[in-house]
Amino acid sequence: MEDMNINSVKAKVLTAALPYIQKYNGKTVVVKYGGNAMIHPLLKKAVMSDIILLKLVGINIVLVHGGGPEISSMLERLDIPSRFVNGLRYTDEETIEIVQMVLSGKTNKDLVSLIEQLGGTAIGMCGIDAGMIQAKKLEGDYGYVGDITHINTEPIENAIANGYIPVIATVGTDLDGNVYNINADTAAAEIATALQAENIITLTDIRGLLQDVDDPDSLISTVTMDDIPTLMERGIISGGMIPKIKGLEAAIKAGVKKAVMIDGRIEHSILIEMFSDEGIGTMFTK
Repeated sequence: MEDMNINSVKAKVLTAALPYIQKYNGKTVVVKYGGNAMIHPLLKKAVMSDIILLKLVGINIVLVHGGGPEISSMLERLDIPSRFVNGLRYTDEETIEIVQMVLSGKTNKDLVSLIEQLGGTAIGMCGIDAGMIQAKKLEGDYGYVGDITHINTEPIENAIANGYIPVIATVGTDLDGNVYNINADTAAAEIATALQAENIITLTDIRGLLQDVDDPDSLISTVTMDDIPTLMERGIISGGMIPKIKGLEAAIKAGVKKAVMIDGRIEHSILIEMFSDEGIGTMFTK
């Protein structure tokens, strides 16, 4: 009897997800992946499992990843200091080599390998490949940090058409062959816009946007575009949160229908967000 009850609950859960599966079937959803969810093995496995499930029910998932913790760890091992300016990693000639090595050579391949191990089919891609992420030097004192000028969607669309989950490392290049560190939040938003994605989901290390960073219960559940300047003036949006919010803001203004920031520390937070009315985290709307 107990087994029957458990199976009944499972059936109800699957049935409840059906309207959401129908809603997103054939649509493109961009997931920006970073933070602690990338370095905690169980969380990493949960995120990849969510992505595989979404792909199997007909949703075109594009995984865009950063690698901040792994980059910082490698720089520390090499006695190279990490420096941030307005939430962006200052990237000199030495650092850009480390960024490219870690993001494209290790983090990206580790994620592809895990997806394959869990039964999915993924292809690792770098923004340099086929000129996917074209950029110029970002104005200001940031070093080799890039400002995106164009997204070539063809390699991403080809991967999707052939049944792969594109896993994209956010390193870009210009016409002269200079390599740039591209903020993953910014890249995810630009890619979502170029693909005319239905949804962009950003995983963070907190519940979402908080009124008070020291109070996890101060979640702001909905933010409109008109709210953002005031939240920045009040310091609620600051530091590393700035590029995250600016990216989501740009995506919404460019026509992406839904943008959300959710807690990547919660197992299966992507499924909770996608397959429920309440969702989870902070939703950004016009």
